[in-house]
Amino acid sequence: MTSASDNLFGVKRSLKGRSWVLKTADDASVRAIIRAHGVSDALARLLVARGLSAEDAGGFLAPRLRDHFPDPSSFIGMDEAATLIWDTVERGAKIALFADYDVDGATSAAQLHAWLTALGSEPLIYVPDRIEEGYGPNTAAFEQLRSQGAELVVTLDCGAASVDPIKAAAAMDLTVAVVDHHLMEGEAPPARVLVNPNQPGDASGCGHMAAAGVTFVLLAALNREGRRRGAFENRNEPDILALADLAALGTICDVVPLTGVNRAIVAQGLKVMSHWSRLGLKALADVAGVAGEATPYHAGFLLGPRINAGGRIGKSNLGARLLTTTDPDEARQIAEHLDQLNAERRAVESEVLDGAIAQLEADKVDEDAPILIASGEHWHPGVIGIAAGRIKERFNRPSIVIGVDPQTGVAKGSGRSCPGVDLGSAVAAAREAGILIAGGGHAMACGLTMDAGRIEELKTFLTEALQESWKQADEAREYIVDAVVHPAAVNFEFANQLSAAAPFGQGNPEPRFAFSDLRRTFAQRVGADHVRFTFEARSGDRLSGIAFRCADEPMGQALLASGEAIFHATGKVKADDGRYGKKADFHLEDLATAES
Repeated sequence: MTSASDNLFGVKRSLKGRSWVLKTADDASVRAIIRAHGVSDALARLLVARGLSAEDAGGFLAPRLRDHFPDPSSFIGMDEAATLIWDTVERGAKIALFADYDVDGATSAAQLHAWLTALGSEPLIYVPDRIEEGYGPNTAAFEQLRSQGAELVVTLDCGAASVDPIKAAAAMDLTVAVVDHHLMEGEAPPARVLVNPNQPGDASGCGHMAAAGVTFVLLAALNREGRRRGAFENRNEPDILALADLAALGTICDVVPLTGVNRAIVAQGLKVMSHWSRLGLKALADVAGVAGEATPYHAGFLLGPRINAGGRIGKSNLGARLLTTTDPDEARQIAEHLDQLNAERRAVESEVLDGAIAQLEADKVDEDAPILIASGEHWHPGVIGIAAGRIKERFNRPSIVIGVDPQTGVAKGSGRSCPGVDLGSAVAAAREAGILIAGGGHAMACGLTMDAGRIEELKTFLTEALQESWKQADEAREYIVDAVVHPAAVNFEFANQLSAAAPFGQGNPEPRFAFSDLRRTFAQRVGADHVRFTFEARSGDRLSGIAFRCADEPMGQALLASGEAIFHATGKVKADDGRYGKKADFHLEDLATAES
C-alpha cells in the first residue's frame, strides 16, 4: 500500500547531506480510511503511508490497553517474580529496589514502590552513582542493602548482565529478582528470577518494551497473584492504571518504538499524567513551565531531561525520590534542584559538544568515513552520550564521544548510530579483539571503557568494521517525507488534525512535510543558535517558523545569508495555541537550494 519515489524535487544532497524521498499513498486506501473513520485527507494519507489499512486505523487512532496488553505469563519468569514478591510481602520481610539512574529506572522503581506501599510494605530504593559505581548492581551496594535488612532485591532496568554481583548476593543470603529489558549475551545472571523479554527463549514478543513497560506488566501479574491468594478480600487492590503516567514517562524517555503495547501505555499514561496528581511530576512540571494536557514532548524534552540530570551530574537517586515522595515541600525542593542541575548539565554538555565539533572539524574528517570519534580530557561522562547524539544529528553518521581521565589514563565513551549500522556489535568486536576493557550495546547505541592510549587504534578498527555497512546504509542518508504541502494549507486546523495520529516518537515519528520553491523574505538569529524565518511561495502565501540549533551550520548560514535565493524546505508542522492565538508553526529540519 505504500511506496517511495526517488529524490523529491530532485534533491540528492541537501544542505544536511541527505537525499529526500517521498512516501506515496494508494488513493483507494486513503478513501477507505476516510469513509471508515471520517478523518481528513491529510491524516488518511499519513496513515496509509505508514502501512495502516482501514481495518487497522481505528485501533491506531484510539489505542486501548486491553487490546494490546500482553499476558504476563507469556514472559519467562513473570509469574515466578509475582510469587516471590508476594511471598516476601506476606512474611513481612524487607524488599529493596535497585534501579538504574535514568528515567526508565526511576519510573520503574516508582511504580513498584507505589504498589508495595499500597500493601503496607516499606521498600528501600538504591540508585548507583553513575561515576563512582557505574551501571548496574555491584557487590558493595548489595552488602549495604543486606546490612539494612533487605532479604529480596528487585533490580529494575538493570541486572541482566550482572553475573558476578548476583553471585556475591547469593553468598550473603540475599535473594535477587532481575526485571530488565536490555539485550543479553553470554552467561545469564544467577538470579532467583529473571524477567526480561529479550532473554533467550522468551516468547512474549515484547522485546521492544522499556523497563517501565515491563514493570507495568509485572504489576498486573502481582495483582493477579494477589487475587488468586484472596489478598484483596479485606483491602483495596492497588490501582495500577493510576501508575500508567510513570510507565508512559519511562517508555517515552527510553526512546522505544511507540507501537503496539508501548503506544497504548503512552496514550493511557498521558491521560493520567494530564491530571498532574502525582506530587513529583506536578512540581517538576511547575518548574519546567508545563501546564495543561501532557504530551510526548513534555515528557521527553522537558520532564525527562530534568529527571536524568540527577543521574548525569548530580545525585543519582533524586529522580526516584521525586517520583515517590508524598511530601509537597520535598517534591518542590527536589524539582527545583533538578531544574538547576539540568541547567548545569546543558552548560557542561555545550562545552563538551563545542570541543568535540571543533576537534572533528580541525581533523577534516573524510566525508565517507563511517564513524566520527572525538575525545578530550575531563569531558564529563554524564553528558558524552548526549554529545554523541548531537554530533550524529549534525553530521548524519555514527558518532562516539570519549572522555579521558588524565590521572588514571582511563577513557569512557558513549556512541550513537544511524539506521543500518550496528554500532553495538562493532564495539563488542573491539572488546573481543582486546582493544577495549569493556564495551557493548545495541545497534543504535554503545558504551565503552578503554585505555586512552588506544583511541587511535579504536578509530582504525571501527572504521574498517563499519565501512561496508555504512556504504549500504542508504536509510541513514535519506530524509523521508510524508507529504508535499502548499503553504496556503498550513494552519492551526491542519496541524491539529495531525494530532490524532499521536503519540509520536520512535517507531511513529511526527509527520514530515515538504514545500517547494520558497523565497526567503526574513531570517534572524534568535537565542544562542536558532533561526527564525519567513518564506514566501510564488502564490504569495507565507510560511513562518524556526530552525533549531543551526545558526552556525550550512542550513542556518544559508537562511541568514544576504541576497536572493529560492529554497525547497522540509520539516514538521506544529499547532500553536498560545498568546498570539491559534496558528501553525513550521519547524525546519532540512533545506536545499532550488538550483541543487
